Amino acid sequence: MTDKFQDKYRIPSARLQNWDYGSDAMYFVTICTAHRECYFGNIVNVKTPESGVSTTAIELSEIGNMAHRFWTEIPNHFPFVELGEFVVMPNHVHGIIIIDKPNDTIRNATVETSESGVSTMETADANETGTPGRTDAASQKWYSGTLGVIINQYKRACTINARKIHSDFTWQSRFYDHIIRNDDSFQRISNYILNNPLNWAEDQFFMS
Repeated sequence: MTDKFQDKYRIPSARLQNWDYGSDAMYFVTICTAHRECYFGNIVNVKTPESGVSTTAIELSEIGNMAHRFWTEIPNHFPFVELGEFVVMPNHVHGIIIIDKPNDTIRNATVETSESGVSTMETADANETGTPGRTDAASQKWYSGTLGVIINQYKRACTINARKIHSDFTWQSRFYDHIIRNDDSFQRISNYILNNPLNWAEDQFFMS
């Protein structure tokens, strides 16, 4: 992680060409809606019940609540995944995905999700919109159990259900990732995610 973390989520070299994105690691992921449309809700001023102090928080829409719920359910479909901090913002999702495979034996595992009709055997470069589902520098298909498959299935579940409410709902075809390499970076990124609603006006994805 560079000192410019809060100004730029990943640098061109962040995606390691020889890195196995199905291997055990902590990944900071950002997924944006197409054209940064604010499908997920709004940032609003609220008062904390205990102190009465005003602060800002995300007020999720119906689609935003689904995006939140589907994220929490990722470990149900990928049992080798643990979730770190995450937040659903008006037009993007930040989250930490922790891949921890016992003895690395789940590479070829298949998990069916009855609600979304999705299988983890599908690859990420053929998503529900017909547009590439790869990250910026990916050039090969994702095999089962990789970060790309996890995110693609999350995006697909959201899209299938969000389009029942808003037929135009679409994600950006790509997502952003960063490998978290140490505890300091993990804490810094976790704090950044938690404070994202407070800093919405300065966020690079801000749309008024």
